[in-house]
Amino acid sequence: MSKKNKQSKSDNSKYTEDWLPIKSIQGGYITVPGGLLEGDQIVTGVRIEPKNIFITDSETQDLTITALRNFYNTMDYEFWLICCDRPVDINLYRSELEIKFNEEQTPQKRKLILQDLKKIDMFIGPEINAVDTEYYLLFKDNAKERERIQKRIHNIIGGFASAGLNARQLTDEDVRVLLDSFFNDSKKVEFGTVMTDV
Repeated sequence: MSKKNKQSKSDNSKYTEDWLPIKSIQGGYITVPGGLLEGDQIVTGVRIEPKNIFITDSETQDLTITALRNFYNTMDYEFWLICCDRPVDINLYRSELEIKFNEEQTPQKRKLILQDLKKIDMFIGPEINAVDTEYYLLFKDNAKERERIQKRIHNIIGGFASAGLNARQLTDEDVRVLLDSFFNDSKKVEFGTVMTDV
């Protein structure tokens, strides 16, 4: 593809992959071209499982917040805390509940399941979108520093664990959800997806 055709495609495209400078997405790493001196850069991080600490007692809340503050103060590099909404197919959850309702024999449990089914009906409709809120911590580093990158990821996971939160390294799917959420209006894009060089 000529340079002129490529630029025309990126100028007219509504999809991130056509204009964002991404070389590849592989192993939970986004590789982006860097300058001549620094070389390629990697953006990666962890996905943090949501936890509502405000339903716990005040002492637990204080301990969690203090542990997070101490952990963030140990990070001597730039990082980003990101929160994004991911669309959820609530109909699938409803179907699972209906199956459980039909299998359940205990009247009390059937009543609880029926209450949940009625709550779900409030979230189903053409103008209502159910979403899961996901949390991420991302950082950028030189692509040649793979050992340092992995060490940072392990330290981040440990830091969140010390605050009672679970985190795991990003996957390629997590990265694509982030890109779709921020750049494609939460629409999943199957075509034009960034692929790695083979």
